[in-house]
Amino acid sequence: MTAFDAGSLLLRLIAGLTMAAHGYQKLFSGGRIPGTARWFDSIGMRPGRLHAVVAASSEIGAGLMLAVGLLTPVAGAGFVGLMLVAAWTVHRANGFFSVNSGWEYNLVLAVIGIAVSTTGAGEWSLDGVLGLSDRLSGLTGFLISAVGGLVAGAALLMIFFRPTSSESR
Repeated sequence: MTAFDAGSLLLRLIAGLTMAAHGYQKLFSGGRIPGTARWFDSIGMRPGRLHAVVAASSEIGAGLMLAVGLLTPVAGAGFVGLMLVAAWTVHRANGFFSVNSGWEYNLVLAVIGIAVSTTGAGEWSLDGVLGLSDRLSGLTGFLISAVGGLVAGAALLMIFFRPTSSESR
């Protein structure tokens, strides 16, 4: 195992499990899906229940995929799309810094998704075991994660983000 493989594994595990934990809490903590659905409705992502289920599932799926390094650019695209939607709907009016509920954290997670997709997941990953690392990294990994994630997040916002004037940010 090289230093790159070790570093990639550590980054993938921490970022991936962190994202999966966000999805898990939407399903099993606090208000669960009904509470998360009400919150999505309140920020203008309608229908709230659909977005609660999709967000929770996407966070768990993309997080676990990144953690184990499976189809890493697809996981990276999930990170980018999820964080674009979160940054736009919840954090953009609060500036950059996370201490003010800004979009700093969203940017970091999205960039981690793109960076790991671009460099590849490393040999200690399912992509490595399956022989996909070389084919899914570099420009291919960058384009799938960055462009795919931005297009998916932007499409979701254009289709479903409908805040009322009091919800507009």
